[in-house]
Amino acid sequence: MKFFKQSNSNEDSAKANNRSRIPSRLNVLFFIAFLLFALLIGRLVQLQIVQGERFQSEINSGDIKTETRNVQRGMIFDSAGKPLVANNTARAISYSKPLNVYPKTMYSVANDLVNLIDLDDEPTTNTMLVNYYLAKHEDEVKKQIPNVNSITNEKKLARLEADYVKKHDLTDGMSDKQKKAATIYNKMNNAYSLSTIYLKTKDVSDEEMARIGEHQSELPGIKITTDWTRSYPNGDSIKNVAGTVTSQKQGLPSEKINELLAQGYSRDDNVGSSYIESQYEDVLKGTKEAINVETQNGKIVDRTKEYGGKAGDNVQLTINSKFQNHVQDIVKNAVKEGAGNQNPLMTGGYAVVMNPNTGGIYALAGVDRDNKTGKITTNSLGPLNQTMVMGSVVKGAHVMGAMNQGVITPDNNTLTDTPIKLAGTATISSIFNKSGNNNMTLSASDALEVSSNSYMMQLTMKEAGFKYSPGAALHMPVSIFDSLRSNFNQYGLGVKTGVDIPGEAPGFKGGSSSADIGKALNLSFGNYDAYTTIQVAQYMSTIANGGYRMQPHVLQSVRSKGQNDQKLGKVNYEFQPRVLNVVDGTKDQWDVVHRGLWQVVHGNNQWRTGKRLEDLKPEVSAKSGTAETTTNGSSTTTLSAASYAPSDDPQVVIAVAYPGSGSTNEGFNMESVKSIYKAFWKDVKSSDEYK
Repeated sequence: MKFFKQSNSNEDSAKANNRSRIPSRLNVLFFIAFLLFALLIGRLVQLQIVQGERFQSEINSGDIKTETRNVQRGMIFDSAGKPLVANNTARAISYSKPLNVYPKTMYSVANDLVNLIDLDDEPTTNTMLVNYYLAKHEDEVKKQIPNVNSITNEKKLARLEADYVKKHDLTDGMSDKQKKAATIYNKMNNAYSLSTIYLKTKDVSDEEMARIGEHQSELPGIKITTDWTRSYPNGDSIKNVAGTVTSQKQGLPSEKINELLAQGYSRDDNVGSSYIESQYEDVLKGTKEAINVETQNGKIVDRTKEYGGKAGDNVQLTINSKFQNHVQDIVKNAVKEGAGNQNPLMTGGYAVVMNPNTGGIYALAGVDRDNKTGKITTNSLGPLNQTMVMGSVVKGAHVMGAMNQGVITPDNNTLTDTPIKLAGTATISSIFNKSGNNNMTLSASDALEVSSNSYMMQLTMKEAGFKYSPGAALHMPVSIFDSLRSNFNQYGLGVKTGVDIPGEAPGFKGGSSSADIGKALNLSFGNYDAYTTIQVAQYMSTIANGGYRMQPHVLQSVRSKGQNDQKLGKVNYEFQPRVLNVVDGTKDQWDVVHRGLWQVVHGNNQWRTGKRLEDLKPEVSAKSGTAETTTNGSSTTTLSAASYAPSDDPQVVIAVAYPGSGSTNEGFNMESVKSIYKAFWKDVKSSDEYK
């Protein structure tokens, strides 16, 4: 029994020892866990508090920027598919500005580059020389500025540095080579990071390419690349209409710079700055290649092409280049010959040829003439922006307006041409009846045939409710001006035509107060307000097609890029004819006007004004104009004409104007119209189907 008791005692003792070890082990485990937890907390404190600012800075320093590259501009073709405005490719030297490049680096590159390439002399401003000097010597200049460490405004500091350089004439004595280097440096410095600018775009020689290739590693950002410039393979006469594209040196037009920057342009991008190039910029420019550039701590870590870019679409015009050149020559020769034939004060000549049914323009031609020197210069936009008092060419609209006002009717429109004499004014008459010895009874159609001024004035007085008698004082309400102009406006006379070329002039209105009331009579036969040649063309088109005022346009279609630069691509958009308004009129009313314009050319009256066109086939209907004007203080005339053909199925309208003539006979204006018709049926359409 004792043995048994002793044995239990030992066992109890062992159990007691084991129980005493358990808390000790737990304490060790708790301690280890505590240490690990403390280390974790410490690390988190270090990451978030001690090093958090550094990590946040690294995160913030990472960025994705978009680098863009220009694409080839779309071309402009004529209606027959001939290239009018093309792209000439040429080797160029460019600079792609890296991220965070230092001024001293660009200074060094500029100095190296002037030893490798030939540069044309470019104006170097004092500011450019100062910037170039500071690129290397800024640290030295800073030391000379009092309290420089307290200046925190960077612009102020830059101004003080520049002032110091100027004050001490530190740029004096720079060599020509340094000045060229200064020009290059400023171009490089003004570029945006990751943007590409051109440093030389003309006459890059093989030797220059080789020299740059040998020193490529010493010229970070410098590349041999390609530049595009506009060319005119079918003659320069279209250049005036096509407009211009800015060079990289010119950059964005100042008047549109904010608008274009908002659209994603860079300041030195090429952009259409006038006329067709400007009007269809969105089509021609294409879409730039876009490359996403990922940066970290100011270094590029990855490049990903986001968009491969798309070359500009091609624009096809309604203008026929061969015909355009012919019309330009015809107008130029008419001015040259007219000026040499006792018309020394002529100031130019202008012509518009258009489709009366669609508004499509076949040709825009014009020249300006300096009547002091006799120099003649091309101005194909003259038909849009040169306003002239056109004369009797507008009488067709006045006859139609009188019928719409109920002054006359198709069956009751006979009046007697007689000189108009009002109290206190000079006698106003038709050219064939100045003395009153040739009074004749005229229908409305007859009045158009012989171009009766008296007939038109009588219509105006009747419309205003004034009963004319020789020697009476003229009493008409000033509202007659609005009535006459409202009628003319319906045809496009005195308002913008809506042509799709910027820069169109609206015309010019004379005074319309009670003191000017007598001028309403002059307005009625086209000898008061001033119009453009394209307005006259739109007016005649409206008559030719029976009352539809069509929007004139030069755009025929937008095409994608063809297989090569000589081919048009597929049609992406085709211009649809647009009716701007409709002039009310019955068939009988239109017949009165159409008959009168036909009689101008083919009538029997000896005073008809379009006889020079009578042998043309197909037949032509027309109206001439002679307006009294003053040029350089001398009495002159503007000779104009508007016509359409064929008379029974109008397909083409021709309008011309020659200001500053000293002659009153319808000579070179009608002869030029005749020549233009012959060229049209030869260059654009065949007349065989209309004979």
